[in-house]
Amino acid sequence: MSFLQRKPKLPAALRPALAPEERVVAWAPAPDSQPADNKALVATNHGLWLPDGKRLGWHEIHKAAWSGRELRITPAETAEDRKDYTVLVDGPVLSFLLLEPGQVPDQVRNRVTRSVAYTSHHPLSAGGVRVVGRRVPGKNGLSWAVRYDSGTPVKLPAVVELTGELVSAAQEALAPPE
Repeated sequence: MSFLQRKPKLPAALRPALAPEERVVAWAPAPDSQPADNKALVATNHGLWLPDGKRLGWHEIHKAAWSGRELRITPAETAEDRKDYTVLVDGPVLSFLLLEPGQVPDQVRNRVTRSVAYTSHHPLSAGGVRVVGRRVPGKNGLSWAVRYDSGTPVKLPAVVELTGELVSAAQEALAPPE
C-alpha cells in the first residue's frame, strides 16, 4: 500500500516565492544546507529552487547527476553574449545531500532533458563547439547558446564566424515553415 501514500506537502516555511504560473512538482529536505536550518530543494515546472532561495531555470542547468544520496548540479554561466546566442561555461558544481530525495532527482533529470530542443556538437580545427537550443518556461521560441570544448580558441575571429554560421543553420533548421 506504500504506493498510495503521498509525499507530505511542502511546509509553508520552506515554500519559495513562486511566480504566478509556477507550481511545485517535488521537494526534498536539504539537511546539509548552510546555514544549518530548515531548508529544502524545491523542483517546480519553471526550475529548481536552491536552499539559499535562488532558482535555476531548467535551461540554466548544464548537468545533473544523482549518486543515490547526493544531487550534483552544474549550472551554466554566461561567458559572453553574442548577436543571436550566448556563450556558456560550466559554473561551480553545487552538491546537495538528500536523505529523503523523493521525486526530486527524477524531476531534475526529466525537466533538464526536456528543456533541450536541439543539440549538436561540431569539431573545429582546434577543439569543438556544442550548439544548444533550449526551451525557457514562459518564453516563445528557443534560447540559443554554445559551449566550447576545452582548448578551443573562442576569441579567434574565424571561430566566432563559424560558430555564428552553425547557430544560424540550427535556427533555420528548426524554424517553422513560412
